[in-house]
Amino acid sequence: MVVLSVTNCPPALRGDLSRWLLEIDTGVYVGQVSRRVREELWQRTTAHVKEGRAILVYQAANEQRMDFRVHNAAWQPIDFDGLKLMMRPNPGLAAPSPPAAPMPRPGFSRAARMRMAKRMSRKAAAKPALPPHLVVIDLETTGYSAQQHEIIELGAIRYRDGEEAGHYQALIWPVGGIPEKVRALTGLTPDILQAQGQPLEAVMPGFLSFLEDAVLVGHNTLFDLDFLHQACARLRLPPPTNQRMDTLALARSHLRDLDDHKLTTLTKHLNLPHEQPHRSLSDCRATFHLLCKLIEIRDATR
Repeated sequence: MVVLSVTNCPPALRGDLSRWLLEIDTGVYVGQVSRRVREELWQRTTAHVKEGRAILVYQAANEQRMDFRVHNAAWQPIDFDGLKLMMRPNPGLAAPSPPAAPMPRPGFSRAARMRMAKRMSRKAAAKPALPPHLVVIDLETTGYSAQQHEIIELGAIRYRDGEEAGHYQALIWPVGGIPEKVRALTGLTPDILQAQGQPLEAVMPGFLSFLEDAVLVGHNTLFDLDFLHQACARLRLPPPTNQRMDTLALARSHLRDLDDHKLTTLTKHLNLPHEQPHRSLSDCRATFHLLCKLIEIRDATR
């Protein structure tokens, strides 16, 4: 949620703000926008508001759960032991105060960090951060519909106590063709699948057996499991019923300011390794690194 208050707002700026935010009172705008849009709106506001004032308040992953910025305001933000507060100037002062030092990045006070450290130590002693036995899965397909499109690559990597302990990967012959967009994303061509692929019925039993009773991890597990259940129904095989974890759901919960939550976007944003996007084993490893990072973020903000 973003709240922006502007006085003496020029008409051109009001038009820009109204495209993204709802004006609920004169000069007061609210809405839900991405971080990129929020930053561009604030830059445009500070550039156009010469005589008036502007105040921006928005959600942030810090102790106060919010951050704020001011422009041309008498009250000024200050840092107080890691907390961002507003300082009201003393009207009795004859001379203006010296320029304020740059604000540190919003975070947590020392007391809050000590409380979080104690909670983290108790959590670490109570349970491991990761399930001791998990399998990360990823599928490459010819499209988005499990009823109309086909699996062309199956991949899974087993992790025990956070260490890689084996993998399964197979290319599959599609009955239909491969769209040009899918070829460009994956690098998988009809010639490659014809030379290295196998029928779906030849690889599915081995893939399902590899899962065992591990916790299944994926990025958008609903998508992967929809295709797996459709394939199992067609081949008369029992579908997987494992417990699951979805990094897409975790990312949407803890990284709300991003424009999207694609795996490639998240690995780039968090500076995580992702060697060959849109290939199953590379995506599995990237998903595992993402899971570890998201658990770290989740535990740090509790």
